[in-house]
Amino acid sequence: MGLRLGETAPDFTAETTEGTIHFHEWIGDSWCMLMSHPADFTPVCTTELGAVGGLKAAFAQRDTKAIVVSVDSVEDHRNWSQDIEETQGNAVNFPVIGDPEHKVAELYDMIHPNAGDTSTVRSVFIIDPKKKIRMTLTYPKSAGRNFAEILRVIDSLQLTDNYKVTTPANWNDGDDVIISPALSNDEAKELFPDGWDELKPYLRMIKQPNK
Repeated sequence: MGLRLGETAPDFTAETTEGTIHFHEWIGDSWCMLMSHPADFTPVCTTELGAVGGLKAAFAQRDTKAIVVSVDSVEDHRNWSQDIEETQGNAVNFPVIGDPEHKVAELYDMIHPNAGDTSTVRSVFIIDPKKKIRMTLTYPKSAGRNFAEILRVIDSLQLTDNYKVTTPANWNDGDDVIISPALSNDEAKELFPDGWDELKPYLRMIKQPNK
């Protein structure tokens, strides 16, 4: 059985393109996006790591560190990074874990059981500063990830951690949000004195409170 939301992300020590890391220590008080890719020197993965490199400022704005893992060696990662920067226009400005013995891949259940090889699937884990897993996504090897969606979910998690709200379908930062159904109307009035748009008793819409 795979890791569940709310569980503590497994800790590990690993070699990366930026030296040895102790995962929980490396995360520190930040958020983290841990993602796996199937193999170095492959086309979809090249575009994905290039995309993450181009989002360095966006992740930093959200106090989120990016780190990537595959079952290839650190040496291969470093050699491949040159191709990524050349073809995608973005440097690999985050650590890439070498995991040839599959230690991290097995800890995080990243090996597809019916894929016919031991490469990792396209998994994503969002981990909060308390080292809890807050989101998981798994893509097939043939489909590149949508990093706008990953950033959107980080925005939602950070917003809802700080305010008694939830975010509706297709929400983006700045859109209206939903008052938490756990709040009574009396409790909601204390937190949101300007009122709300009550579509149904369980569906109370307000402006995003931190905007």
